[in-house]
Amino acid sequence: MNILLTLDRNYLSPLHVLLVSMMLNNPDETFHIYLAGDGLTEADWRTLDALCTRFGATLHPVQIDERWFDRAPTVRYYSRAMYYRLLAAQMLPDTLDRILYLDPDMLIIGSLRTLYDTPLGDSLYAACIHRGLVNLSSPVNRIRLSTPESEGYFNSGMLLMNLPLIRRHVRPQEIFDYVEKNRQLLVLPDQDVLNGLYGERILAVDERLYNYDARKFSEYLLASQGEADTDWIIANTRILHFCGKKKPWNKGYMGRFGLLYKHYMQLTRRLLIRLTETSEGAPEKVNISD
Repeated sequence: MNILLTLDRNYLSPLHVLLVSMMLNNPDETFHIYLAGDGLTEADWRTLDALCTRFGATLHPVQIDERWFDRAPTVRYYSRAMYYRLLAAQMLPDTLDRILYLDPDMLIIGSLRTLYDTPLGDSLYAACIHRGLVNLSSPVNRIRLSTPESEGYFNSGMLLMNLPLIRRHVRPQEIFDYVEKNRQLLVLPDQDVLNGLYGERILAVDERLYNYDARKFSEYLLASQGEADTDWIIANTRILHFCGKKKPWNKGYMGRFGLLYKHYMQLTRRLLIRLTETSEGAPEKVNISD
């Protein structure tokens, strides 16, 4: 599987947890991790490379061409990094035909294979709509972004990318022009751009499986008439997404899935300590029992 991750250094520790949870819960997969990171040090890259190697994965640093952003407008406190997932096809090798983008504030608790193999057809992306009980956000955002034909407002935290089609239809200058023209309307700029320009070319997949909003347990439970309880989530959900400002790695987090996240944080800390203590020689491949 090809995995795309983008971040600045503030999300480095959550990224470690994401990687460990993903590779522990997909032990039969071989991962190629493509990472675009702002502000990472040489030591950060060495740790990430050692972590990936320990699980039999390969880390590919993504080189950012500064010239791509000469004319890129920024919006309020959002930097140029907001463009990285939108311009992924320009940054990645032409030999790749699909890649799965994941936000670093996610926890992988199941197999990603079914998601990764989703037939995309003529869709540029597969993504999830966080509908809520009455799905108010989708019609509001369709009006705000003038996208009446879109199925809904897609969350950009998980994107399965159809790279050949994206290379043909997603143009950097079109994105920059859209941001410049609509900068006063953009709330979550990269997500708004994704929906505003390409919402009609996105395939909707089940949010409860592939982009579960960890804040919304009660809403999912009620909407499913009691089916989507904790047991159902552990058996079926593949990706937990800790959306919003309150994050499970911060002290005082009270969300329902905070303890599960902290369990993976502890596993990750132990593994990173072991990596720093590893003697010379090739790292061993890790399995769940480790």
